[in-house]
Amino acid sequence: MTKIPRPEHPRPQMYRESWINLNGEWQFEIDHGKSGRDRGLYKNTELNSSIIVPFCPESELSGINNKDFMECVWYKRKVDIKNDWLKDGRRTILHIDACDYHTEVWINGDSVGTHIGGYSSFSFDITEKLIKGDNTVTVCATDLLRTGEQPGGKQCREFFSRGCSYTRTTGIWQTVWLENVASSSIKSFKCTPDIYSSSIYFDVLCRNANGKKVKATAYFAGKEVGSCKAYIEGKHARFNMELKELHLWSCETPNLYDLVLELDNDKMSGYFGMRSTHYHGNKFYLNNQVVFQRLILDQGFYPDGIYTAPTDQELINDIKRSMDMGFNGARLHQKVF
Repeated sequence: MTKIPRPEHPRPQMYRESWINLNGEWQFEIDHGKSGRDRGLYKNTELNSSIIVPFCPESELSGINNKDFMECVWYKRKVDIKNDWLKDGRRTILHIDACDYHTEVWINGDSVGTHIGGYSSFSFDITEKLIKGDNTVTVCATDLLRTGEQPGGKQCREFFSRGCSYTRTTGIWQTVWLENVASSSIKSFKCTPDIYSSSIYFDVLCRNANGKKVKATAYFAGKEVGSCKAYIEGKHARFNMELKELHLWSCETPNLYDLVLELDNDKMSGYFGMRSTHYHGNKFYLNNQVVFQRLILDQGFYPDGIYTAPTDQELINDIKRSMDMGFNGARLHQKVF
């Protein structure tokens, strides 16, 4: 069996145990005439090639390595859904962390949604279209870069790289994954630190949970340092948690707190950092200390994966190389890594 590329959980700040990484080999087809919908490629049909997701077809790591313009591409694969994912009102969410540019997704031949934008993640609740056992996921991406009517970042509108425009990225270029959640669940959260009161403010967005309670627990180095419960009003629970210990995040000491959020049968883990930032007198302050920013410009292209780092370790190596050269930060260019 082919090893799954980029196997790590793509959202470590919202980790749940019930998830499936869909990276790896998919069926693939370049649709030069943009006629795939007319030909019914979203139905139970085979595509004429294969690709390694999440690498774009322009890349070597995808197995396609086609540097020419591709205005429309199709992907298809099967995924086995167990009965546990379908009972007790549980919901299954399909996440695509980046697909350039206009995307439509079908489950078992039925469309579940569209998304416009090649740089932002998106998701669809596909529960109603699933059956126990094998299910077919089909993705179509249309990318009309040369029209100039869509954002292209550093992608070159000419065949060869030119100036500061480089090899293009078409279709899926970040992890595709499934997540199974309880009927009442946490959708997202935002946390804002206050180092002066040694507390952190949460705004938790929830699904189907009005009147229920959210519990948040914080840990540092394995020790519980804070806990709080709050009611959900509509879709939101907003509350402040005081911390028994304050450990600041900085460039030199990047301390992080572990976090557990719970809502009925839904449990997810994440992390946060305590720090303050402000700008005054033409100086940038981190935790009230002046930091002179020595920032490198990270264009974010890889020779074998183009927009997509070949491994999680290579992202770490980018940071280490920058620090070894004396930089203390980076301006990450054009895209979300």
